[in-house]
Amino acid sequence: MEKIKRTLGFIFTHPISKRHPVKSLFRFLLWQIQSGFSPSRLYVKRFLKPVKFYARKGLTGITGNIYAGLHEFNDMAFLLHFLRPEDVFFDVGANVGSFTLLASGVCKASSIAIEPVSSTFDILNKNIALNKLQEKVITINSAAGAAKGIVTFTSNEDTTNHVTAENESNSPHTISVQVITIDSLAADNSPALIKIDVEGYETEVLKGMGNTLDLPVLKAIIIELNGSGARYGYDEEKIHQQLLAKKFKPYTYDPFTRQIAEAASFGKHNTIYCRDMDFITHRLSQGAGIPIMGEVI
Repeated sequence: MEKIKRTLGFIFTHPISKRHPVKSLFRFLLWQIQSGFSPSRLYVKRFLKPVKFYARKGLTGITGNIYAGLHEFNDMAFLLHFLRPEDVFFDVGANVGSFTLLASGVCKASSIAIEPVSSTFDILNKNIALNKLQEKVITINSAAGAAKGIVTFTSNEDTTNHVTAENESNSPHTISVQVITIDSLAADNSPALIKIDVEGYETEVLKGMGNTLDLPVLKAIIIELNGSGARYGYDEEKIHQQLLAKKFKPYTYDPFTRQIAEAASFGKHNTIYCRDMDFITHRLSQGAGIPIMGEVI
């Protein structure tokens, strides 16, 4: 019951679904009925045309797209308005691939999707194959960090799987995961946009992408700074200062007006850090419209 209440709260506060509550509630109820018959089954669901994805009950990394069209609305719309076919997108902490599917399936950009948990990585690859995006997307079953090595990772927490902290080292639901650096990938593939969602491990990811941050082609980073870094003793204000030193500033984006506004600091969830704002604002203004929930944004 608590999960249903949270989902309804999400629907009625989400920027696009609250404008179309009847349609969103119908999608929610239909999904509850459909997934209730066989909770472990993967169902094919429509995303934005022409993209589809696999979903099953409890797979929260992607099911929000069923109810609301775009689960992480502002960030996903920024990606859709910004990316072009000639771009490269890095999806660090890809989960089952929502952002990657939009980047490569809708925008036709090339993507590198990094996902450490093998069971989630399997669904990510299924989503890539479902949309015939194998030539557009490279998937990597690793964690990103400061240097090559091995870390211990939780494996039973869906979208909140993370590198284990010291007080979690005895958990039975852990796996060993190879670590790579973003710099090792960017040497041959220079990204225009990077999304980082690693549940508090962002400090280590940024340590391994110093050269990448200096690439002129890199214009924006969507990064989750929600306080999770405290589990490792990290201060996320230092990430903010590091990005400022590289000429990135935090922004908020309104997809309905396509207006991007500088923020005082990072937010409680995802924050979009941008530089070269003349380039970005032009891109956003010229991006193709997104048909969603019966309207075009």
